[in-house]
Amino acid sequence: MLTLDREQTTALDYSVVNTSIQETFTAIDRFEWQAVDEILQMREQQLYLQAGYKNFEEYCQRELYAWGGYRRINQLLGAKKVIDTVGELGGHIKNERQARPLLRLVKEPEKLKAAVAIALKDNPDPSVSDFAAAAKKVVPQLPRKKQSTQEPMVPKIQEPVVPQSAKVTVSQQSHPRYGEEGTIVADAPNRWQQIVTFADGERLLINNADLTGLNDAIVSESSGRTYPKEYTEAIAAIEERHKQELERLSQELRIGLQSEATAKAEEQLQEQIQSLQNLYKQQKEQNIQLQQRLDEMEGLRKLEIENQQLQQRIQDLENAVEQRPSLRDAARTQQWGNTMTQQATKALNKQVKQALEKTIDLRSLAQEPPKENAQECLRLMGMALKNLASAMNNTQALEAAAIILGSEPTPSAIAYRAEQLEMLPQAVSDIRRVLSKPGCTWQDYWAVAQEYEVIKQDYWAELTTQETDLITALQKASSQPDTIGIGSIVAHADPYRTLYVERGEVVQDLGEELVVAWDCWKEQSKKADRYSRDELRFWQPQ
Repeated sequence: MLTLDREQTTALDYSVVNTSIQETFTAIDRFEWQAVDEILQMREQQLYLQAGYKNFEEYCQRELYAWGGYRRINQLLGAKKVIDTVGELGGHIKNERQARPLLRLVKEPEKLKAAVAIALKDNPDPSVSDFAAAAKKVVPQLPRKKQSTQEPMVPKIQEPVVPQSAKVTVSQQSHPRYGEEGTIVADAPNRWQQIVTFADGERLLINNADLTGLNDAIVSESSGRTYPKEYTEAIAAIEERHKQELERLSQELRIGLQSEATAKAEEQLQEQIQSLQNLYKQQKEQNIQLQQRLDEMEGLRKLEIENQQLQQRIQDLENAVEQRPSLRDAARTQQWGNTMTQQATKALNKQVKQALEKTIDLRSLAQEPPKENAQECLRLMGMALKNLASAMNNTQALEAAAIILGSEPTPSAIAYRAEQLEMLPQAVSDIRRVLSKPGCTWQDYWAVAQEYEVIKQDYWAELTTQETDLITALQKASSQPDTIGIGSIVAHADPYRTLYVERGEVVQDLGEELVVAWDCWKEQSKKADRYSRDELRFWQPQ
């Protein structure tokens, strides 16, 4: 580490100090290129709109003024364009100063590449002057006429405001102030730029390489003191430490953002797994219910088979009676056949009656339904009774199904009611999901509830007392006009502002103005701003 002790400074080795200086400038150039990539992201993705800036120029002037503002950013972007145009030869351009004399050739890529090749031919490690000379060889530049400026009349007895050594001249031909003389009256913001004041009062931040007559000392505006040259190395070392600290903090911020993104991704994955598990459970329950219905249908099919067998047996007996020659025997056989027919009919009716008795006893479930999943159980029972009534043409089973499902005793009414009850589990799930969201409004609830309006009484019975009270409170709040105050969910009233479609919450009431915290600014340093009530409106989901 360099110190300000004069004896220790003279004891340092030249090669060590020279290597340190070169590494410092190399690091500065590397960080500048890294900043260019981030600046391109800011401009191309228009991220500055999130902070309320109207355009990219305003963002540069407000946020990057300490590093040259919009003018300096344009220079860096121009250097980036030069490097991208020359392709593989761009690796020999190490900083913006070397790319500056080549910028005028960027619209002619072949000439630009020829100029870079000429500079590399003369010197494997070309400097700014080498690139400028190569550009002039490829495309000669006509000399620009210097603008004559009239020096202000100053009486001889008046002393100058600053020393004569602080006056400089702009030597860069592409600069708007080329050839004009200015004065350095303020401390430089960094080691490679100076604040120059011109005769018309305008103050500009200009690179040291674009100035001639620049004194080696650093001028202090406040005290007029001049620092020795050896202090420059110590100042550079301090700036390097500050840059390293900024780089470390930037790395920690990136790591934190990556960790947060990973945690969110894991949370979303867990939610998807839970949803798949619930779906699998529902499918399993539905399979069990379908198996039960298949068993019922199998029992009915067996009854039908037995009925056909009895009818076939009766038909065989009747044929046997017809083959008897004697009328008496025929009469007796007929009487015996009628007796067998009656006995068979009684046996069949007894089996059907037993099946119906087990089914019709289900009417009691309408008065006292099961405690767990009552609506689903009743729906399945009603559908089973409806299918049984259709198969057996039994009116009592149809009436029992209508009582359980709460509909008219017709097949179409029962089927329509069953379709409604199939929607009930999904309706209860969707409504509870909306009510559990923080900041739920009546509009959020109504957007989901209107799809299930036909079964409102059914899902209302499934909701808890707290949930029904919350729905009632939301409806009352939506029917009464309200004034924007603390806790109100708002958006900007101007449709031409970016915040017109964003969601914010009023966190402080200052009387004439309100402080709003925007959801889209949560990840930024500026999270809230002040507005008048006329500038805000109640937020409505798009």
